[in-house]
Amino acid sequence: MNSQIQQPHSFGRTVWAMACCVCRTLGLLARRRIHLPVTNRGMEIGFADGTSSRVFRETVLDHPQHRDPCVLVVEFELRAVRGRGHALFRRESLLNTVLFAGFPGLISKLWLAHDQRGRYRGLYEWGDPASAETYARTLWGVLALVSVPESIAYRILPGVRRAELFATAEPGAGEWWRPTRTSRAVAATGRVP
Repeated sequence: MNSQIQQPHSFGRTVWAMACCVCRTLGLLARRRIHLPVTNRGMEIGFADGTSSRVFRETVLDHPQHRDPCVLVVEFELRAVRGRGHALFRRESLLNTVLFAGFPGLISKLWLAHDQRGRYRGLYEWGDPASAETYARTLWGVLALVSVPESIAYRILPGVRRAELFATAEPGAGEWWRPTRTSRAVAATGRVP
């Protein structure tokens, strides 16, 4: 499923999905199933479009094994955020955890700081492509409120785990979503109960 839809869900569907997510996230937090490991923090990831970003946070959920994993890469540029505004966004974004951690199938997320073009990326591992697609289309509706509309994009890579994505990093044809190098080895996704 290399998604070709590339559009948000309807407003009503987005609001409903976000409300359900917040409720599930609160349950995960209460059961201490959301973790913020620091091992990958500061690691630089280069992409095939010539840009690079540093990991500023990682979110990992305790999860069962998934049979059909995939990687989701999301890109966006925040509207009117420049200079010190980027540092402020990175700090406040911890609060955004409640807006995504409760989506079914989430395994992990690497939060990437703005690149040379001012665009942020989220690099996720999901339990299955359909769940990743649902999340990406829901997230789009939220990002549209604060982002340059033409900057929002996502790519789903089915059958790939995060570790495999980095293990096979190679130069591409300028794809914004394709990692080509890392400044150090990427630590494993982690926690499985």
